[in-house]
Amino acid sequence: MKYYIIAGEASGDLHGANLIKALLSIDKQAAIRCWGGDLMQEAGGTLVKHYKERAFMGFSEVVLNLNKIFKLISFCKTDIEKFNPDVVVFIDNSGFNLRIAKWAKANGFRTNYYISPQVWASRASRVQAIKRDIDDMFVILPFVKDFYKTYDFKVNFVGHPLIDAITNRNPVNEFDFRTTNNLSDKPIIALLPGSRKQEITKMLSVMLSVVTSYPDYQFVIAGAPSQEYEFYKGFIQSDNVKFIANKTYDLLSISYAALVTSGTATLETALFKVPQVVCYKGSAISYHIAKRIITLKFISLVNLIMDREVVTELIQNDFNKEKLRIELDKILDHTVREKLFLDYYELERALGGKGASLKTAQLIYNGIKV
Repeated sequence: MKYYIIAGEASGDLHGANLIKALLSIDKQAAIRCWGGDLMQEAGGTLVKHYKERAFMGFSEVVLNLNKIFKLISFCKTDIEKFNPDVVVFIDNSGFNLRIAKWAKANGFRTNYYISPQVWASRASRVQAIKRDIDDMFVILPFVKDFYKTYDFKVNFVGHPLIDAITNRNPVNEFDFRTTNNLSDKPIIALLPGSRKQEITKMLSVMLSVVTSYPDYQFVIAGAPSQEYEFYKGFIQSDNVKFIANKTYDLLSISYAALVTSGTATLETALFKVPQVVCYKGSAISYHIAKRIITLKFISLVNLIMDREVVTELIQNDFNKEKLRIELDKILDHTVREKLFLDYYELERALGGKGASLKTAQLIYNGIKV
């Protein structure tokens, strides 16, 4: 079969890569063309466009780049027509993918969606377009299946692919990792400031503002694959701060605590059983628009899945040096950590176990309807 897969950021690249590996394991003749990143290309897909070319964050940034976005949409449609796939598979990235899905469905292509757009968080009216334009939806969060059920749209809950990505990785030797990366023997506090320049700029300076208050800990910035060290270098003002690129999982596996920008990284950190403080700060315009359209009680996947506050969220003006120190002190406390570990294990059970990528690949390959 011929598969055309479209992902739009680092997390989509990871999930897309695991899906490509699974598809190739069950369909030896698979031809896969994709929008994504280095991981999808390494997994066996022919990369058309890298997600770095359309990494726009927030409402204002999207508006400023509308002309470029429309050109990419037009190019994508033309490329799909030339490739003529048996199925087009969309991974999250709703702003781009739902436009392509509408066109693809109208032009007779089979459409599958892996990892639902966050219609459960805002603009639920998009569900009607999804029902019209998507043949099969594969969701990775248990509450999302229940959400779609209220709109009479049957979807497949396949489990979360992060469980496979984390449990199947090669274990890291902590001594070697610390030696190679010139780390001290102090407990590590990992800093995950996001993957886009706009969010890193807003997040990292506040995260680093607490470093001098914790001389007994080693702070390590997890560099995103989409950014170079030169971009981060200007933020680092202390010898107690190190930078490690493209090794976030290895870093989390030996970390004592973490400060994490809201997004997939909050769930990754939880699955590594690392106590965390969730942080988020957007542009003033983006934040005030989001407040008016997002209906959720929480912003982190950990709290959303558990439907209660498991990890503290510091959002917008609450994300400051004073409050960050207070919350970091809490997760360094033994009693709070024990409670968090129990919650994390409960979270993992709720995610449905291993095999999400393979389950999804089998459903796509077989064209199974729910």
